[in-house]
Amino acid sequence: MTDVLKTKAELRAARLAERDAIQPVERIEKSLAIASHGAEAISLDAGAIVSGFLPIRSEVDVRPLMAHLRDRSARLCVPVILDKKTIIFRELVRGAELVPGVFGTFGPGPDAAELEPQVMLVPLSAFDAGGHRIGYGGGYYDRAIHRLQQKGLNPKLIGIAFDCQEVASVPVEPHDIRLDAILTESGYRPFQDMGRAQIG
Repeated sequence: MTDVLKTKAELRAARLAERDAIQPVERIEKSLAIASHGAEAISLDAGAIVSGFLPIRSEVDVRPLMAHLRDRSARLCVPVILDKKTIIFRELVRGAELVPGVFGTFGPGPDAAELEPQVMLVPLSAFDAGGHRIGYGGGYYDRAIHRLQQKGLNPKLIGIAFDCQEVASVPVEPHDIRLDAILTESGYRPFQDMGRAQIG
């Protein structure tokens, strides 16, 4: 394992342990604060396609924010894992049946429309003040974002996390893609546009 991968793994484990330690009631309160900040800060065109996610384990519950964005006429979608390398985004509509996926996830079934997000609410394990993130180690989001960019699309990337997931510095690999902003219980923090991919 390279030094970068080792450091990322250590940071990931430490920040996820901090996240896991948040008590359930406190997690709900923090998630609602995140929804409130996001509702004020995220601007959308009518009918904009927004990808969220259905929380697993100790993740931020982003569903209140997604509901608010839907009320503002956003079309919602969530990631669905197809195989060991690929996620796609299927439309999430009211009342649709959710089917079990891998890693304890649920999502819309194959009959749901596949959408290409314009705004992405991105889960993560750790982030820094430069807009760099550490995911869960599978690289799904990096590949999905790269695929959208290859099509000429440039989705706005908003990391979703609790304050306790911030670290001093995230080591960067060539394929890593910077966030445009981070949204935590403390508020919405945009990052300066220094280009998405940062080569370390």
